[in-house]
Amino acid sequence: MLTNMDRADVLIEALPYIKEFYGKTIVLKYGGNAMINEDIKEQVIKDIVLMKYVGINPVVVHGGGPEINKMLEKIGKKSEFNCGNRVTDAETMEIVEMVLAGKLNQEIVSKLNKYGGKAVGLTGKDANSILAEKKYIESNGESIDIGFVGKVKKINPKMIKILQNEGYIPVISSIGVDEDGNTYNINADYVAGEVAAALSADKFILMTDIKGIMKDLNDPTSLVNSISLKEINDMIADGIISGGMLPKVDACITAINKGANRVHIIDGRINHALILELFTDEGVGTMITK
Repeated sequence: MLTNMDRADVLIEALPYIKEFYGKTIVLKYGGNAMINEDIKEQVIKDIVLMKYVGINPVVVHGGGPEINKMLEKIGKKSEFNCGNRVTDAETMEIVEMVLAGKLNQEIVSKLNKYGGKAVGLTGKDANSILAEKKYIESNGESIDIGFVGKVKKINPKMIKILQNEGYIPVISSIGVDEDGNTYNINADYVAGEVAAALSADKFILMTDIKGIMKDLNDPTSLVNSISLKEINDMIADGIISGGMLPKVDACITAINKGANRVHIIDGRINHALILELFTDEGVGTMITK
């Protein structure tokens, strides 16, 4: 049990970080187990509200793959993937939009408001915040059409900044729209990285279900606490970073190359991982620098 002095030490340790991040924008990619486990979900929501109350401007970007899978299964539609991308026909796109923009986005907004945050939900269709273009899979010299799957063409941050200036917490689902009004499902990691870049965020924090960047996934002691872009590219070339980590790392590279100040990959399964990353000397996860 913490003594009164221990509690005081915790607050004193946080003070320089509260001063450092006061008034700064921090973009959080919210996903993984932190969106599924109810206890951790509550902790993340409280952490975000605390960030707001100490003067930080959090922006939340979320996906929702597991929930989309569940809904598709419920209606008897099989989830199909190609090179890690969800094949998205018109019916699937309707389900994706219903789950992301309707169920999950509103759930996050409601929970943030419940604990005293002023949150507003957005999709990329609102004020054309996420301008998208169709994505194709390149295979054996051919371009494969995987439906309404998009990539970010441009982030229009005006609406996000208006909400921030009015004291709101923007909560953004990873749905984009093209110039013809077509709706696209976009990988939330990429959306979050582009949002962090467009806002010149002081920090981009990406929550995952692993401890961070590991030299060996089977060795929990091989966590890399800090890594440069060059070292990351070497690990990708050597096949150490692969599979599901690639889009996450790519999003981090995009964010830091295009304007974000600092980037962190943290383990969303850890209790209050956000607070530990922001307000303690040791932090958690991996920090990526230029």
